[in-house]
Amino acid sequence: MSLQSPEPLHVVKQRRDAALKSLVDSIPYVQFLGIEFDRHGDELTAVMRYRDHLIGNPALPALHGGATAAFMETAALIELAWRFFWEDIEKGALNVPDDAKPPVLKFPKTIDFNIDYLRSGLPRDAYARARINRFGRRYASVHVEAWQDHKERLFAQATGHFLMPSRDDG
Repeated sequence: MSLQSPEPLHVVKQRRDAALKSLVDSIPYVQFLGIEFDRHGDELTAVMRYRDHLIGNPALPALHGGATAAFMETAALIELAWRFFWEDIEKGALNVPDDAKPPVLKFPKTIDFNIDYLRSGLPRDAYARARINRFGRRYASVHVEAWQDHKERLFAQATGHFLMPSRDDG
């Protein structure tokens, strides 16, 4: 019996980065908000780059509450999808050639999403990290924390509950 050598690290990284791009690109609103994701292993950090159109109150100025909420919900959805599709990602099932049509991805559906606005979001880049509290076949619970300059100084936090797609849905 021969041992199979592990994939080269650069191949694994390329596959995971391509899968993350596929997940992010499947949500059109992400581009409008300017959300990107930094990936370190299986850990994702959402980054919303500052743009003038994200300001809700120009007198302060402060980030719009809706932009903050959408940013945090997106972080939660991508984190759940990342976990949901992990096995497919590792098998390379989400990678498609550039000229092929990408697969239709089934995302979790939001049941509820509660946000605590702790302070005004400043006119600068924002970061968020989602932590999955429960991940079942049909239901998931996620907590999201958002910060700007210092991770210990949150400007918002949220808790969301989601209906997970069935693996059997076609």
